[in-house]
Amino acid sequence: MAAPFRQQATVVSTRRITPEESTEEVREIVMEINGDNQTFQPGQSVGVLAPPPEGSSDEHHARLYSIADILPSETEGRTRFALCVRRCNTVDKFTGAVTRGVASNYLCDLQPGDSVAVTGPSGIPFPVPKQKEAKLILIGTGTGIAPFRAFVKHLHKNVPNWKGTIWLFYGAKSGLDLLYLNDPVDNLADYYDKETFEAFQALSEKPNWADPLAWDQAFAERGAELYKMLHDAETYVYVAGLRDMVHGLNGTFSELAGGAGQWLHLKKKLIEEGRWVELVY
Repeated sequence: MAAPFRQQATVVSTRRITPEESTEEVREIVMEINGDNQTFQPGQSVGVLAPPPEGSSDEHHARLYSIADILPSETEGRTRFALCVRRCNTVDKFTGAVTRGVASNYLCDLQPGDSVAVTGPSGIPFPVPKQKEAKLILIGTGTGIAPFRAFVKHLHKNVPNWKGTIWLFYGAKSGLDLLYLNDPVDNLADYYDKETFEAFQALSEKPNWADPLAWDQAFAERGAELYKMLHDAETYVYVAGLRDMVHGLNGTFSELAGGAGQWLHLKKKLIEEGRWVELVY
């Protein structure tokens, strides 16, 4: 893993990747830094140092974001990477007052040429199993698709003779909010990503997309089958997205295991073996 850094990144481009009619604004923000001695890997995170909220005594407001993609730079010695950022605003259901997410709004409002302080990279990227026919279970919500997008493209492009199977359980508030998962004939070309789509198709003939409105229900319906797979040394589970989703997963598997204690014991074993990895926020 690269040594940590703190320096200024320059915004190369920013584009909305959800349609205008979607209730969610998610942007792909491409940044570039001096790349000397810095090695980025899909699945790692960078810290963004946003201006602190008004009235705060803090020097900055720090948040981690998963690297969605590593891109070729047009300038030698520079590193270019993409972040997938959802604009977060919370509305008080009683007063109607809107609380703007500090870091997400700061990033979504940036324009090409703007400078932003970043740190990292940090975090352990999803490991590629040594077994070329391993079974990968990817479970994510929201912008948790970003590290999966990078990981699957990495498998497709850079891992010779990969023949593994991928099950992707991915949830969002509506079909319009899904990222990079559309069939080429869909009209939602604003965020259809041909390279990612083809990578998923190549690596798994029939990816098992969960219902975006009830991914947890879809997962629970296959729970017994998936729980059995966890005892197979060639099965790996990677989780990305909202931290709250982990509670739901633990609850589902605890029921299947016959109790929370039994499940946590198995989960601990999976983590130690590198077969259960979480990137959550």
